[in-house]
Amino acid sequence: MHIRRGGHRKEDSTGELCCGTGRQQGDEDADAFEWVEGSVGVGEGILERRLMIQITPQMRILVAVESVDFRKGIDGLAGVCRNTLGMDPFSGYVFVFRNKRKSSIKILIYDGQGYWICQKRLSKGRFRWWPQNTHEQLSSLAAHELQLLIWNGDPGYARVSPMWKKISPRG
Repeated sequence: MHIRRGGHRKEDSTGELCCGTGRQQGDEDADAFEWVEGSVGVGEGILERRLMIQITPQMRILVAVESVDFRKGIDGLAGVCRNTLGMDPFSGYVFVFRNKRKSSIKILIYDGQGYWICQKRLSKGRFRWWPQNTHEQLSSLAAHELQLLIWNGDPGYARVSPMWKKISPRG
């Protein structure tokens, strides 16, 4: 049995279901579909929607130094950006927050149409690195440093090649 979600079934000349985006004329978001083999509990494969937020070097990433109440959702974190950090949450910056126990982070992004909020809660342990409490409320990160932080790494000890030429942030 083949199951598809949100895409179009495609068959080759032998009648076998084949890989593809399922793009048909008029499908504006068909590139968001991908053939997945052997999905758990679903059968041999499905055509499934895959959404992704990509972290790029052009992104402006700001980390809130102080912890935040994680009962806050999108509107509450946008309020923290505006009222506590003095930043415009519609600016396109990527805002990163942590909870008091350092076991969870939230990332807030406005993409021009709406907000995205992502959360990572560690199953075990705490995030080892966070900007030190200085007189600043925000600390900036590069894209590779945010990826290290998401994987509970320490951007302060990462050994990477220096930038040959800085990339100007968009906006």
